[in-house]
Amino acid sequence: MAFKGVDFMLLDDLLNEEELMVRDSVREFVEDKVIPVIDDHYMAGTFPMDLVTEMGELGFFGANIDGYGCAGLNHVAYGLIMQELERGDSGLRSFVSVQGALVMYPIHAFGSEEQKDTWLPRLQSGDAIGCFGLTEPDFGSNPGGMRTRAKKDGASYVLNGSKAWITNGTLADVSVVWAKCDDEKVRGFLVEKGTPGFETRDYHNKHSLRASVTSELFFDNCRIPEANLLPKTEGLKNALMCLTQARFGIAWGAVGSAMATYDAAVRWALERKQFDDKPIASHQLVQRKLALMLTEITKAQLLVYRLGRLKEDGKLRFDQVSMAKMNNVEMALETARKARDILGANGILAEYPVFRHMANLESVYTYEGTHDIHTLIIGQSITGIPAYS
Repeated sequence: MAFKGVDFMLLDDLLNEEELMVRDSVREFVEDKVIPVIDDHYMAGTFPMDLVTEMGELGFFGANIDGYGCAGLNHVAYGLIMQELERGDSGLRSFVSVQGALVMYPIHAFGSEEQKDTWLPRLQSGDAIGCFGLTEPDFGSNPGGMRTRAKKDGASYVLNGSKAWITNGTLADVSVVWAKCDDEKVRGFLVEKGTPGFETRDYHNKHSLRASVTSELFFDNCRIPEANLLPKTEGLKNALMCLTQARFGIAWGAVGSAMATYDAAVRWALERKQFDDKPIASHQLVQRKLALMLTEITKAQLLVYRLGRLKEDGKLRFDQVSMAKMNNVEMALETARKARDILGANGILAEYPVFRHMANLESVYTYEGTHDIHTLIIGQSITGIPAYS
């Protein structure tokens, strides 16, 4: 039975024709191309690379960017793409989110015209893959403490340092790498695959995001031309602007993950018979869990819808994005746990999407700003007092 969506408050009535068309086309892609293969990839620890070109042809990469072959969609339509992709798997949404929000966005926002012309069309089509290097082994929530350095040397910069937990790192043809320069300002650089002194290595044996490539980046006297500096980067704030773009997509994606596990729970509850051959959906405790799940999904949908419209109006603040990321990922994780409970022992089987989503969300809960850090961002917004130490 095909997925019909979760729309208790008739939110589809708020979407325009293009937004509905985009949502439905991505939903069809996920149903036809992702769901039939994703469990095998997850168990094998591989990413479905054969889908990359098709996702480029469908306009998923950098979908809310204008020009350079990009779809130029509004931000709600972009969010709906992230929602449907994560309904398939968090690893798939992560791939597309990194490509668009963390690689194409900084090149488009902070790059030279030559950099844009060189990379954006290739990244949009999927002919090239990118990654974003900010997090370091010792600096995650405190990126300002980074140790990766970029020293000016004639017409080049020489990079030394390392980056950790980088999605698509070993796949990437170009890495957007953030490093401290001689003046202690953090700037972005484009480091191409194969550059001498640049090496990558994958993490293995993950229990989460298994259908995603997660890597380390190493720079040992890695010399890159001055032309590879993103010229409009002038501090850590530019890297954080990229993260705001990515977190926007994550907030939408978490709704899709919750939809998947809720849908699995409803179907199971209606099919599973217990006690006088009645479906377990007829029992009060199961209905209460389903009602709570649906209510929280609906609240999260309203939150990201408003977030998207604020972004379109140029009114979006980073602390509003933090609220949506914090709330929606926690909601999706709790929804997955309730769904696993309803499915009982079957909830741990790959035949059902529940445990895969639950394991993925444990990582999403932490990356792109941990749950606690987003809580403190909101706390600072409320009180004016930073409480990060």
